[in-house]
Amino acid sequence: MQHPNVCLRRSEEQGVRAGQLWIFDNEIDWADDVCEDGGIVDVLDSRERFVARGYFNRRSKIVVRVLTRDPGEEIDRDFFLHRISAAWESRKALGFSNSCRVVFGESDGLPGLTVDKFADYLSFQTVALGIDRRKEDILSVLVELFHPKGIMERNDVPVREKEGLPQQKGCVYGEIPEEIEILEHDAKMFCDLQNGQKTGHFLDQQENRGRIRPYAGGRTVLDLCCCTGGFSIHAALYGARSVEAADVSAEALAMVRRNAALNGCSNITTTEANVFDLVRRYSDEGRQFGTVILDPPAFAKSKRVLESAYRGYKELNLRSMRLVEPGGYLITCSCSQFMTQELFAKMLREAAADSGRTVRVLELLMQSRDHPAALNADQSLYLKGYILQVL
Repeated sequence: MQHPNVCLRRSEEQGVRAGQLWIFDNEIDWADDVCEDGGIVDVLDSRERFVARGYFNRRSKIVVRVLTRDPGEEIDRDFFLHRISAAWESRKALGFSNSCRVVFGESDGLPGLTVDKFADYLSFQTVALGIDRRKEDILSVLVELFHPKGIMERNDVPVREKEGLPQQKGCVYGEIPEEIEILEHDAKMFCDLQNGQKTGHFLDQQENRGRIRPYAGGRTVLDLCCCTGGFSIHAALYGARSVEAADVSAEALAMVRRNAALNGCSNITTTEANVFDLVRRYSDEGRQFGTVILDPPAFAKSKRVLESAYRGYKELNLRSMRLVEPGGYLITCSCSQFMTQELFAKMLREAAADSGRTVRVLELLMQSRDHPAALNADQSLYLKGYILQVL
């Protein structure tokens, strides 16, 4: 099949041949007049030799999202069947079954597509015009592979507007109940696929929640920005003496209490508060906990706000360090793509110095293995964290 062509500027093909998956507008020399937004194009080097094939969208800064570097591979239903099936097989090989991220965009060779599995239900997002135009094929493949009870579309994300796409959500197959129960390690968790954050639950912290067992037993735990209580429930099940779950959202805290009851955890209390105000007040009061968990939302959603986000992360971590009793633990994370691993480590060193405490690293954290990061797509390695001991 013949496709319209997009030609790269001289030497720009080197990155694409090395695995670069995004082609920006300033990397393109010319594009055929018949290139259609959302359509498939062949990418050529400056000598007009085939380099890659992908989605085209002149309305986006990312003009081409690469799907394949094989000139014989067509982008049809079989293409999506093969890619999604391969992604699912890789998750199963890692031991995932009940709930996990099945498709993680560029890392699975499907830029702009996210598919999450929650027990017998699926939730998906399409944040690029090219993938959005192929939803019918994708839904058909998901039904064939998973036979789900329901599929939820969670395209209520502002990033779609950069691609000229509207925000929308709804059940597109079967039925989606108000709450779905999943199993995460030893914890049963309620998820809200219709209105919950992201696609219904923060699956990217799934394995990290299972790693806190050694840091919870017999300790008082403060879980800051707890959302629906993933860390709180695991801490309680792993033998914490008490758990205080704090968040600014009353709806999230209501779900924490429901999840606590579901797991028979009677030692969890909830606090509705702005966490900046809370850690400042607790620090001023001299309160301390055996373990503090700090998993805030993304402060740096663009490079433009990185400086202020850095200050916010530092303040929270500095005060959280002071809230840890001697010999206790701080489990701290950032899901901001622009807050790189190097910047996060620098911020923690500064916070530790200002706290007046001796702090040492016990473990490094990243997103769960069902969210594999592509080495040639920096944005896919977005979650980073540390388990620290504060002396």
